Amino acid sequence: MNEFLTLFTRAHKLLRAAADEAMSRHGVRIGQNLVLEVLWAGDGLTPGELAGRMRVTTPTIVNTARRMEAAGLLTRRRDPRDGRLVRLYLTDRARAAQDPIETARDHLAEHATATLTPQERRHLHSALTKIITQLETGQ
Repeated sequence: MNEFLTLFTRAHKLLRAAADEAMSRHGVRIGQNLVLEVLWAGDGLTPGELAGRMRVTTPTIVNTARRMEAAGLLTRRRDPRDGRLVRLYLTDRARAAQDPIETARDHLAEHATATLTPQERRHLHSALTKIITQLETGQ
């Protein structure tokens, strides 16, 4: 099983580096594309709502949102009904980046799995989903 961790860690590092390079071409840092993906599906979430959907901590989203706001990708506005809440909204720049970023992500996934058969891709997806579920639930 030690070999599994070695292989998984190596694959993760290589995929992360390739994703970082692909996203940087569009003015987005690694991880920010995942925040954008959720907000493209539904703009105006609170950091807590976004964190819940992404299964990360709220402070992680708050810090990322600050960097994304500085980069011109998000605006943070007080909720008009509850001034204690802040909501995150996409800028025109972030909306315009959707197609290029989604295309870049598709190309990266295709490149990373190019030597796999369709059946192997399905098995990989299934196996990764099971690993994530196992680690999230601690079962």
